[in-house]
Amino acid sequence: MLLRMRVQNFAIISDLSLEFAPGLNVFSGETGAGKSIVIEALGFVLGARGDVSVIKDGADKMTVSAVFSAADLPQDLREEYHIAGDVFTLKRELDKKGKGKASVDGRAVTVAALGRLGRALVDFHGQHEHQSLLHASVHLALLDKFAKHDAWVQKTEAAWRKSQALQAQLDAARLSEQEKERLLDMYQYQLKEIEDVNPTADEDLQLEQTLPKMKHAGRLLEMAQEAYYELYEAEDSATARAGKALRDLQNMAELDENLTPLSEDLNSALLTLEEAANTLGAYKDDINLEPDALDRMLERHEKIKRLKAKFGPEIADVLNTARDLHEKISQLQNSEAHEQELQEDLAKARQELLALSRQLHDKRMAAAQKLSARISEEIRPLGFASVRFSVAVEMDEENLGPTGGDKVEFLFSPNPGQALRPLKNIASGGEISRVMLGLKTVLAPTVPVMVFDEVDAGIGGETGHLVGQKLHAAAQGRQVLCVTHLAQVAAQADQNFHVSKKSTQNSTDVTIVPLSGPALTAEIARMLGGHAGKQSAALAHAEELLKDAHRLP
Repeated sequence: MLLRMRVQNFAIISDLSLEFAPGLNVFSGETGAGKSIVIEALGFVLGARGDVSVIKDGADKMTVSAVFSAADLPQDLREEYHIAGDVFTLKRELDKKGKGKASVDGRAVTVAALGRLGRALVDFHGQHEHQSLLHASVHLALLDKFAKHDAWVQKTEAAWRKSQALQAQLDAARLSEQEKERLLDMYQYQLKEIEDVNPTADEDLQLEQTLPKMKHAGRLLEMAQEAYYELYEAEDSATARAGKALRDLQNMAELDENLTPLSEDLNSALLTLEEAANTLGAYKDDINLEPDALDRMLERHEKIKRLKAKFGPEIADVLNTARDLHEKISQLQNSEAHEQELQEDLAKARQELLALSRQLHDKRMAAAQKLSARISEEIRPLGFASVRFSVAVEMDEENLGPTGGDKVEFLFSPNPGQALRPLKNIASGGEISRVMLGLKTVLAPTVPVMVFDEVDAGIGGETGHLVGQKLHAAAQGRQVLCVTHLAQVAAQADQNFHVSKKSTQNSTDVTIVPLSGPALTAEIARMLGGHAGKQSAALAHAEELLKDAHRLP
């Protein structure tokens, strides 16, 4: 569960702290008030792409931190990122120069690590996903996610990659000598670029942590020497004075045993002081004032930066590229050796890929029936009394790829007597919103936090009431964050937040406050198009909605 979040200098937010509740958390407010900015800030701290243009005008950097319950995180991720407490904090910064920092409980990590943690914690449904659902290209991935086909898809992809690699070797064996030489020259040149630098994993992060010390080595050495002198070398150093005091206290303890514990405490303090002096001595001895050392480090940092720009974006990608280039070079250099053997191996690999693709197809067919029934069951109460939803799976054995040979498409019929047709051809915006809500409810049962940014687009009235009930039901046992314009949805929340924007001549800022009691009723009435006057019909309607949601007696 997301417990707290702090947003600083993000878009039009100056400094905002929020505490979230279990269940359904709803953000409402006037159009343009900044409701979706909170969702964008959460995405940023969970690894989404950062853009310096989002930094608030006049600020040097933007910062977002989020506190999550550790109980929601898989054990392997808790161990990998050394999360031992009941809660943990993710934090990310980005400055005007495009330099960013990311951390987990104060320990530096990559933005990719935040993204990995984020995928285990939060499932986002933004407004753009309404349109993505119309594309059949995403339907296969959704079906495999529902059926948990990860292992089978990985096997199939591995078989496809194997056949592709064998085909590449066979093609290389048939290349002209001139073409082989051209490719060899190119691959060897690229590999030499990487090997000349020979980067190691996370070396860029280590350099970024070490460079500040190198840049200020002279000043650090001066201060370290002064501190070491005061602690250890001076005639009246801290350790010398403490040692004399200890000897006096030990002599006193021989006369008064009540002073023994104090003597022991001072002895322990002296040991700590001496250990600090030794550590400081080692630190000053380790400081490198060699002028060329900083230049070499800066030069290396720049070389690694160029490699990441060309082969990255991360060092891991650079190292993977080097391995791929080694393999390609080896294939070209040995291309003539076993052409017949390659043909036989390729035939076997293709048969293996076909067999796996057929098995995966059978599993998808079975899963498609279950998913069709589940989606129909989820969306029928959302104003689709006669809905039919079907997942069509068709296999093309002549065009196998990394996911097999299947093409998957969602078919939809919202009205009686209407034939099943592709979702993209007949669904309205409101229908797409409800189908997506059903899909998210079915496909993300294990993600602790679900985020919906205006899932109610294109709907209203009784359908909006049904969507609100569905969101509230989806939030049982997990947490849902929802941006909405519908009073029917807001009334179902376990925690409501009102978002407002205040502008002056020189600045704009966002305020978010939790709502309850009369303030909540007034906000629901506003969303219904009325005002909170005592005789307001909207106010009476708002009270009815809240009573129906069991939020008023």
